[in-house]
Amino acid sequence: MNTNESKVAEPAFTISRVFDAPRDLVWKACTKPERMTHWWGPKGCIVRVAKMDFRVGGTYHYCMRTPDGHDIWGMFTYREIVKPGRIIFVNSFSDENRGLTRHPTVATWPLEMLSTFTLTGEEGKTAFTIKWVPLNPTDIELKTFKDGMDGMKQGWTGTLDHLTEYLLERK
Repeated sequence: MNTNESKVAEPAFTISRVFDAPRDLVWKACTKPERMTHWWGPKGCIVRVAKMDFRVGGTYHYCMRTPDGHDIWGMFTYREIVKPGRIIFVNSFSDENRGLTRHPTVATWPLEMLSTFTLTGEEGKTAFTIKWVPLNPTDIELKTFKDGMDGMKQGWTGTLDHLTEYLLERK
């Protein structure tokens, strides 16, 4: 199924940050599992398992440990890869065996999210934009998504803070 065959819902959640790093470095941070483990996830979360098959139709399957010791599994299924400027994938919670699961604490969270990472670079800096939209949501999932915008902003801000720190260490 391609992005045109799925029902996506608006409004989208969008967040951006400009990094003082070349686009190639930010691209590698998003496409290499050994690099993503250093920055992926909200503040306090640590990626402890990561397996990536970075190709259209491939997956990134990971496990994050939360500050209170819980493991949360997730998975990306890549739909479009345009190096070095765009990655489109379906993001979902999963189990250890790659089975699709619900959000561990919000049962009405959308089962799948269509995610777009866009990277634009100029003069050694990179603008990184993340766009999230529920994929084939029910009415209650769409409401939960809309009501969760502040939490998404907080979570993604922490993730982008991690990425900022990672990129500064790599300069």
